Amino acid sequence: MTIVPDASAASDDPHLWLEEIDGAPALAWAAARTAETQAAICDAQFERDRAALLDALNAPDRIPWIRQRGSYVYNFWQDAAHPKGLWRRTTMARYRGDDPPWDVLIDVDALAKSEGEDWVWAGCVTLPPEHRFGMVRLSRGGADATVSREFDLEARRFVDGGFVIPETKGGVAWFDADTLLMAVALGGEQFETTSGYARTVRRWRRGTPIESAPVIFEGGRTDMLVLGWRELGPRKSRTFFIQQTDFFHSTFLIEDAAGRAQPFDIPSDAVPSVEHDWLILYLRSDWAPGGRTYPAGALLVIAIDAALAGSRDFVVLFEPTATSFLDGFQAAGNVIGMKVLDNVRSRVLFSRFANGIWHTEAVSGFSELATVDIYRLSEDEIDWASEEAREAFVISSENSVLPPSLSLARSGQATELLKTVPPRFNARELTITQHHAVSVDGTRIPYFQVAKSGLALDGSNACLLNGYGGFEISLLPHYSFSVGTQWLERGGVYVIANIRGGGEFGPAWHRAGIREGKKLAQDDFAAVAKDLIARGVTRRQRLACEGASNGGLLVGNMLTRYPHLFGAIYCGVPLLDMRRYTRLPPGASWIGEYGDPDKPEDWAFLKEVSAYQLVEPGRDYPPILITTSNRDDRVHPGHARKMAAKLKALGYPVYFHEPAEGGHGGAVDNRQMAVKLTLLYSFLRKTIAPEMDAIA
Repeated sequence: MTIVPDASAASDDPHLWLEEIDGAPALAWAAARTAETQAAICDAQFERDRAALLDALNAPDRIPWIRQRGSYVYNFWQDAAHPKGLWRRTTMARYRGDDPPWDVLIDVDALAKSEGEDWVWAGCVTLPPEHRFGMVRLSRGGADATVSREFDLEARRFVDGGFVIPETKGGVAWFDADTLLMAVALGGEQFETTSGYARTVRRWRRGTPIESAPVIFEGGRTDMLVLGWRELGPRKSRTFFIQQTDFFHSTFLIEDAAGRAQPFDIPSDAVPSVEHDWLILYLRSDWAPGGRTYPAGALLVIAIDAALAGSRDFVVLFEPTATSFLDGFQAAGNVIGMKVLDNVRSRVLFSRFANGIWHTEAVSGFSELATVDIYRLSEDEIDWASEEAREAFVISSENSVLPPSLSLARSGQATELLKTVPPRFNARELTITQHHAVSVDGTRIPYFQVAKSGLALDGSNACLLNGYGGFEISLLPHYSFSVGTQWLERGGVYVIANIRGGGEFGPAWHRAGIREGKKLAQDDFAAVAKDLIARGVTRRQRLACEGASNGGLLVGNMLTRYPHLFGAIYCGVPLLDMRRYTRLPPGASWIGEYGDPDKPEDWAFLKEVSAYQLVEPGRDYPPILITTSNRDDRVHPGHARKMAAKLKALGYPVYFHEPAEGGHGGAVDNRQMAVKLTLLYSFLRKTIAPEMDAIA
């Protein structure tokens, strides 16, 4: 991709040439810096740690995560023999066994080799209820853009003359056996938004040229994206559209009998979902239809037909309290499963519609400090789902010291444990505690601390602080072999900060950390760092921080705004140049979160958190490791490259790492993931934790 800068930007930024992703000079620069970093960090202990982590990532006793379609449960599996992975299936009865037999549908390694492509699995959309045919999505090198190809699951091959959608961003859904709905950025500027996503939904009939597929719905050029899909079921089928104007506002529509898209009369910032006969709404702001006020953070439900007829008689399934907030939900038929955070501690609730009334109950049986996640088992419409999968949910449970487990749950029934994994590291002496720091405006900021019991509070401990603070995403304790073996077992302290901008305390907590509040969210993170130092957990020379993506912007600003608090910084796939971020696709889609740098009133606050512009000579900056991926088409590699180049030009200690593949996650297989994670802890050994160098 070539980014064409304007003349003024070129004169102001001597590193602008690094935005040309595949430009020969930029690639040579990235390769040279990556080689320097590997020479400095990747020592013999790095190789031992990487190999041990890779063995754990490939362990045969990992949990195979599943979703059910028709008579089978499906899983995507990567291991040492199949680094690119196997798409496979088995029955639920066999899955319950210790070593279930799997029927392999696609061997991605063999496919990539036979076609000479660097394929990365991105999923398959199958046609219910038989699920014989599906649109397989394949990414080159882990990019968000994918190629979609029709696949016959019974014949185990791609369909000759079947549907093929060339590489593009967007989604595809089945309308019927011979028709697709395409919401893809393919065909030129008239089919894509300024963010690089789909601007239209097209209905493509089998046997016709893709270029002739008629547009059945379209948004504006400056919208973020549009989506379209078909709810298929034996009783009725409906077609829905979403016109996403920005990250947090949209119009939700349904196609009527005449083929017209009719909008639902709901708030533009609500998060809508449909399941069976229900319209479900998560509110991001207060809403008062018909004289009744529903608070921000509430979850509402109403029959779809009633909503279309103008009814506002919503049922409130969840309403937030001073400490309890919704962190996600999944619906299956007449049951809605909710993940709730109560003072940042996970809980699960089920609401079930029976005898004309919604009943809500708590799901028990999980550890008090467990991080609990929930998703519906079956991907089928409820009337097509098997009896066993109908209204069934999968619940995962884990935390930083508790290995993951997988359970099957139904409303009104005891949970059934499906799978567990053995401990991957010694956590017997480790404890998770919750603390609070006080930010610059007096707000209490919670954080989790994972450390050995009886931790010495003398400032001597090596400590790694993790944060994100954006897009209403909550950060919670999860089980990690790399954190456990390469950090906690060796005496390190691991901390998770729940700063504003996240979803830990609902929509208001998120709103407080966006746009001009982004600086405040960074102040929250710095407050946690200060509290760790004040409590005697650590000191500046022994404290590091890490963050990726939006979290990369966070820690980039720790470098420029709070360098005196940290001894090292890890900055992954980061957003850093807030002056030009909207010109690097898909940056324009995030204006709702950050603001528009082309508006003077927005640039007035954005310039205070634009880490790239804030870099100055003569400061006491700690060493920083900046990583990206050449195939990251979500956050442009130019952010990371330019930041590293600017710091290096000013003589600061900076390490840079850019593999040729990896996408926004920085890794597409276990081998790459082992390198990525071990690189972080090797960097910490070279900076804030030299005593860990002595550990074999």
